Amino acid sequence: MVVLNRIYTRTGDDGDTALATGERVKKFDLRVDAYGAVDETNATLGLVRLHTAGDAHLDAMLERIQNDLFDLGADLATPERPGKTLGWEALRITEPQVERLEREIDLLNAELSPLTSFILPAGSAAAAHLHLARTICRRAERVAVALADRPGEIVSAAAVKYLNRLSDLLFVMARHANDKGAADVLWRPGATRCGRRGSRYTYFRIMLEYTQISILIEYAKKRILVSEVISWTKLPARASRSGPLCDATARLAA
Repeated sequence: MVVLNRIYTRTGDDGDTALATGERVKKFDLRVDAYGAVDETNATLGLVRLHTAGDAHLDAMLERIQNDLFDLGADLATPERPGKTLGWEALRITEPQVERLEREIDLLNAELSPLTSFILPAGSAAAAHLHLARTICRRAERVAVALADRPGEIVSAAAVKYLNRLSDLLFVMARHANDKGAADVLWRPGATRCGRRGSRYTYFRIMLEYTQISILIEYAKKRILVSEVISWTKLPARASRSGPLCDATARLAA
């Protein structure tokens, strides 16, 4: 049973903190970073659940995962030290918890439309927040792996696998929240780049972007053809590769 009678203790004012074993480490220690990233993931899932109340099935999964993440935080905060015993049974992530995530991935993924491209972290509010949680979870996994790779540190395989499967589940959940994949925002490789072909029209399109209609009117009064304007206002090819109008420029050049 955890009892919190006092929120501040002043014991961390010098930049260190206590693990569950009582051992004190710096607040930038990899182990603290690992369970801190797990805490960030959990907090982000709290934001997600503001947008999943209408989906009882998904919301129930997230509620259980939030509880699991406290188990995982306790696991990471309680290091195993060779030759030392704790004196109590530490709370650890188990393989059945990992297997449950895998079953839920398969269950939700079966309902999704086929994925034909990488997707952008966008769409509905629930989906966007799920993608945010996914990226934080990936960071937690990276830190946990880095911690496990440090001499003298032990991180259970189940803990690392849990983070890996959770990030996969959050990806599938995000697609599920986007009308089961129908409202996914697809990545279009290179769609916003402009090649050399579009450079002839860059100046003309920039004038339109900033609504410099008066300049065009002056050109019209002088009976200067737009094609002539473009021909003597060519910009270097590299200038055409940036800016918000690359798509429009490319279409105009086509």
